[in-house]
Amino acid sequence: MWNAMRTLLICVLTLAGTAAAQEVSPTPPMGWNSWDAYGLTIDEADFKANASVLAGLRAHGWSYAVIDQGWYMRQPFGDKLQTRDYALDANGLLIPALNRFPSAAAGQGFKPLADWVHAQGLKFGIHIVRGIPKQAVTSNLPIADSAFRAKDAADTTDTCPWDDSNYGVRDTPAGQAYYDAMLALYARWGVDFLKVDCIADHPYKIGEIRQIAAAIRKSGRPIVLSLSPGPTQLAHAAEIRQFGQMWRISNDVWDGWTFTREHPNDDFPMGVRDLFDRLPAWAGQARDGRWPDADMLPLGTLAPHPGWGDARSSRLTAEEQRTLLSLHAMARSPLVLGANLTRLDETTRALITNQDVIALDQHSHDNHPVDRLPEGYEQVRAWVASGRNGERYLALFNLGEKPFALKAAWGELGLESGRYAARDLWSGRSSRASGSLSLSLPAHGTALLSVQKMP
Repeated sequence: MWNAMRTLLICVLTLAGTAAAQEVSPTPPMGWNSWDAYGLTIDEADFKANASVLAGLRAHGWSYAVIDQGWYMRQPFGDKLQTRDYALDANGLLIPALNRFPSAAAGQGFKPLADWVHAQGLKFGIHIVRGIPKQAVTSNLPIADSAFRAKDAADTTDTCPWDDSNYGVRDTPAGQAYYDAMLALYARWGVDFLKVDCIADHPYKIGEIRQIAAAIRKSGRPIVLSLSPGPTQLAHAAEIRQFGQMWRISNDVWDGWTFTREHPNDDFPMGVRDLFDRLPAWAGQARDGRWPDADMLPLGTLAPHPGWGDARSSRLTAEEQRTLLSLHAMARSPLVLGANLTRLDETTRALITNQDVIALDQHSHDNHPVDRLPEGYEQVRAWVASGRNGERYLALFNLGEKPFALKAAWGELGLESGRYAARDLWSGRSSRASGSLSLSLPAHGTALLSVQKMP
């Protein structure tokens, strides 16, 4: 009897978890994040200016406005983490720095700003690094709504390799109480999206992932949990999708096709080319409200203080930008803009408002790479997918440094043999039905096609 009841309970909890995931993120989240343009330095005025532009893109699906790392730093331009002066409340929780987010005065935290974002028809997100601030542990501050204090929750042997301002959180009742208090605060603020860093890889911290997911459930507010950075290991796929709605499958992707790195085993930064090696292994995982995340889109103007490198316009060519968006769409990755939206140029605007490409990302299924292509196609990659109304999609990518003249039967490109009519989602040009496809792929370029099989 007990075994039967236990099995039933597991089934109910599994179904409830799936339903919750579908409710929170039924399609890959779309939005804007401050990191690529502002790094640690975003303030309230600049955030509102970008969110106002994002609100104008809402009809195309862009909805999340996310403040990335550093909103709690009074001095984000400090040369060391220790000199950036973190703002904490009496319970050891990070709060917005008032000199940068004045609406947080009178102990309101981000609630006034979240209310403003919601009034624009958008959703509000923030970034944290996992753990408990060292300042809270040094002062041994009390943990809200519990009998525990900061030292009870902190694992002082564990710090993030690239941000040592926090200690890890123990997988104990005290540690859970700390994350419960944190998420209760964020729920009161009106947070809709939480990006947690130094947790999905470098290192992988499943204990803290589980604690944060539990705290979100207890908060009673639907919050998308985005886990970063990557590359998350494929061996963790079944486990991590139980808790997060997004998890990074790459390290930080910046505006280059490839990058030369100092150390052979280093994977930072990643370029567009790297994603072609990372995403195929995750094919089939993008479903049921759970989305492997190929990182932000470093398009447009990356200024005034990008999270890496000097202020600049994106160094990706026009072909590379279309390739990046096409690959994200075919893999059903979340779409998160990195551009300074207050300097949005018409070329970038046209890219991110192509409704056909967005629909592919949001509503396609059975998305996967083509395993075998004709001999001589070593520099070509292909993905196929199906649409809601029975249409099929075919994406062809030229990873080479020179144009590629492609001519092949449809059956050699991952589709059923036969005659197809095609429409290019980027140019809008249509071609008559034929038994084969002929086109020229530019270097680092793509052809993104909607195809229909003909009698």
